[in-house]
Amino acid sequence: MAKKGNRVQVILECTEHKTSGKPGTSRYITTKNKKNTPDRMELKKFNPILNKMTVHKEIK
Repeated sequence: MAKKGNRVQVILECTEHKTSGKPGTSRYITTKNKKNTPDRMELKKFNPILNKMTVHKEIK
């Protein structure tokens, strides 16, 4: 049986990494409830390549 509900998987990507010039990307996979948060998510997560907390935005 398939899961029911408004919960979907989203990918979060670092916004500061592109401007740093370092190779690679920082991405996280998480879930969100589309009913409660219909707009794009934005969270502070740890970027292991830059070795600091950065803003990660939802991508499609």
